[in-house]
Amino acid sequence: MKIHFSGLLPEALLVDLPEIDQQHEEIFRRIESLKTTCFADNFIPIDDLTDLLDYFALHFATEERIADAAGLDFTDHLRIHEDTLRLLRKALRDVINGEHDAHSFLRYAEYWFERHISEDDRLFVATLQAGIRSRSGVHRQPASTCFAAQA
Repeated sequence: MKIHFSGLLPEALLVDLPEIDQQHEEIFRRIESLKTTCFADNFIPIDDLTDLLDYFALHFATEERIADAAGLDFTDHLRIHEDTLRLLRKALRDVINGEHDAHSFLRYAEYWFERHISEDDRLFVATLQAGIRSRSGVHRQPASTCFAAQA
């Protein structure tokens, strides 16, 4: 399957797992589209911001499915996903309540996502591609050693 990339996902952030790279690209595309809407039209599309968080959740579920199928211990990485969704949902509520602006929310989401790919997802995919599998009586390998985000 050929994947079309719009160029929003920097080559340095490709993890060499097509399904994950495609979802990373889609998240960057959505963030960029939202930034354009918020800046150009001075409009905050709450439904689209909510859809972005739903897509983050879908992406995280994809990584969790892949890790589970490979027998990886995904506990630490899963905690990062859960903490991040909690933080992003709180930040979105703050935007909706007028306590923070959408631009800051999107900048934070983009920065967090870039860091997550470069630190956590690279480790996850490297572990996956190294073929580390859990077997009966064999210690499961953590997919990420990064500390979870604090809510």
